Amino acid sequence: MAGQSRRLYIGPRLRRIRRELGLTQAQMAADLDVSPSYVTLIERNQRPLPADLLLRLAETYALDLSVFSSGEDETLAQLESALSDPIFQELSIARDDVRDLLSANPAMGDAVAALYQAYRASQAAVMEARAAGRSGPADPLEEAREFISEARNYFPALDEAGEETARALGANSGNLFQALTDRFKKKHSLSLRILPADIMVGAYRRHDRHRAQVAISEALDQASRTFQAVLQLVLFEQGKLLDETVNAASFDSDAGRRLARAALANYAAGAVIFPYAAFHKSVQELNYDIEALARRYGASFEQVCHRLTTLQQPGKEGIPFFFLRIDAAGNVSKRFSGGVFPFARYGGSCSLWNIHETFRTPRKIVTQIVQLPDGDAYFSIARTVHGGEGGFTAPMAERAVALGCDIKHTGKLIYGKGAEIEPARATPIGVTCRLCPRPSCAARAHPPLERRIIIDEHRRMATPFSFAFD
Repeated sequence: MAGQSRRLYIGPRLRRIRRELGLTQAQMAADLDVSPSYVTLIERNQRPLPADLLLRLAETYALDLSVFSSGEDETLAQLESALSDPIFQELSIARDDVRDLLSANPAMGDAVAALYQAYRASQAAVMEARAAGRSGPADPLEEAREFISEARNYFPALDEAGEETARALGANSGNLFQALTDRFKKKHSLSLRILPADIMVGAYRRHDRHRAQVAISEALDQASRTFQAVLQLVLFEQGKLLDETVNAASFDSDAGRRLARAALANYAAGAVIFPYAAFHKSVQELNYDIEALARRYGASFEQVCHRLTTLQQPGKEGIPFFFLRIDAAGNVSKRFSGGVFPFARYGGSCSLWNIHETFRTPRKIVTQIVQLPDGDAYFSIARTVHGGEGGFTAPMAERAVALGCDIKHTGKLIYGKGAEIEPARATPIGVTCRLCPRPSCAARAHPPLERRIIIDEHRRMATPFSFAFD
């Protein structure tokens, strides 16, 4: 078996070399003193290339033996990188599949790798154009965000449906997950199961029609398990309502509409876990204590923050909050302005905002008063949140979330009790560097887009850029 594993099957590579030399199979066979049918079998990988014939090839055509292996490892790495992209996630392509492609047709492997590199380059160019404010194709994510923002993240029909479902489940019984299990069984003839992560193959939730079950990954914590189960229930029972709500708006892209529908489904799931009337009452009792609310509802810190941005029912309004989530590199993965804070569509957040400092003190809530260049001041609450799977070797995602409101509401928050909330004590920040006109910011990373840069090589200021206001 050991000898067999060392056999050299390089048919596609031999065929490519023959064609580059401009030879037919018959001509190569004559040069090598073998039959044309034997060359055909080798090129089809039906026969290995013997060592003596390999040496004869090298001598006859003055070839370096490295041509029979050169670039294979590099192409393999490029292909593996390309096929690990999320766009291929549903295909479950294994390493052996990549090797089979290279073995069968190296030229096609090179073509796929090159095509993927071109795709990545074009995507990067589009992103750069958007970041610079140039026009381009519709951005589905921004379409969905704009849809949510225009509704002020308040969808009363979904709140009503959520309260009705919560009553049917007996959400205040203390065992929501068991109630969900019973609901799936009785109403949908489906079992709700928690399965090991290796069986879920990277999925957190899966509706398995063949086995008549909804599977949730055991890698999730209890709050996430419950949310995923509720989300699947919402997709089954409120699909028509989700369609009606999203179809009432117009989108430039189908992807934008689908992302908006997914956001609505998440909203609807939150409306079940946090029924509006009960949650609003809890918020008042606990003075917006996010961690206490999370314990009361068996939810996560981030889930509570999301729900707090939706309390806009006339007569039972909550504080108008804005919300932001970033990673340690400052990339914004979620944001909602609430009609309160003027987030930039592209780019990160101001580095002077202490949401960035939360990574130094994980899970500790930090507060801050911030002030924009126009003078508006806000009270901000920030903390890190943990995402991903559980387990020592499991991939983890540490992010930070910030919940903020106009400074006038600070007294209603448990975090503002006894705090000095004068705007004079506020940290001056900007929306993002390219839109911030503050002239004396040492933390500035980019000059403002609408200002003329002043370059004086004989003077070094404390700030990275000098610019005019004309």
